[in-house]
Amino acid sequence: MEVAIIGVPTSAGAHHAGQEKAPNALRHHGLVERLRAAGVEVTDLGDVEGATWAPDNPDAEVRNLDAVVAVAIRVADAVAAAQTAGRVLLVVGGDCTITVGVVAGLQRVLDGVRVAYFDGDADLVSPRRSHSGILDATGVAHLLGIADTALGQIGPRFLMLGPGELTLLGYDPSDADSVDQSAFSDRPWLVHATDAQVREDPTGCAQRALAAIGLSTGHPAHSAALVVHFDVDAVDSGDLALADYPHYGTGVPLEVAGAVLERLLATPDLAALVLTEVNPTHDPSGGLLDRYLETVATALGRALSGANTGA
Repeated sequence: MEVAIIGVPTSAGAHHAGQEKAPNALRHHGLVERLRAAGVEVTDLGDVEGATWAPDNPDAEVRNLDAVVAVAIRVADAVAAAQTAGRVLLVVGGDCTITVGVVAGLQRVLDGVRVAYFDGDADLVSPRRSHSGILDATGVAHLLGIADTALGQIGPRFLMLGPGELTLLGYDPSDADSVDQSAFSDRPWLVHATDAQVREDPTGCAQRALAAIGLSTGHPAHSAALVVHFDVDAVDSGDLALADYPHYGTGVPLEVAGAVLERLLATPDLAALVLTEVNPTHDPSGGLLDRYLETVATALGRALSGANTGA
């Protein structure tokens, strides 16, 4: 199975600049070479036009909305054009809003798009209800129609995802600016596992997440296409301080994150893996980027090898 890389150098939806440097930094540290060493056939499709964070109007309820929407639409265009049978897209960001673009693009050309959202934040709060108005922490809210900005309107349908189409793993339940308990109570179908639950049983949480959206690591589902969203802040910053917005004392160890990724990616219905929130300015030596890339490449290589053999 071929992996096609699409870079998205954007920090438009973030708290500050830095994430726009990630696609090039990850390539420089051997993204393509590590994937090939893991047995993956790779094509690099280059970057879409991104955007660097800039200060918005101090009174803005939703920050940098126009720039975020423009990038997400370009991501959707690139994803829709690149998707073909037998190809998995590796979309390398960039802030978390790019996942909305990935879902929108796949929904143009595929039925049954589903998302496993592995993130240190639940991203469930509308930007108008948050303290910051930052869009980076609102991806799930837009996918589920909780947020009502133009970002949630870029796909072929609204609501973008409904029952049985999204599951959450790895979030910190104490983060009031990201967790909306009413979103859970209003959606009893929304299966979610906290960071503590993932630490305790990583592969079990991953298996239950797939089952919640009708998938498995065995036979392919009928008309299904899985997007795995992986935000590096799902990893405890005490172990890997790469996240744009550090999360110390929450999340999971990098080794555990690799195990979760491998299980999620092993489904034959995999359509895309989205990598978000890496800020390479946090790692001048490059050692953290090397560890991160080795974990991602190993998980993807093992998962695709197992999926290709029906394991």
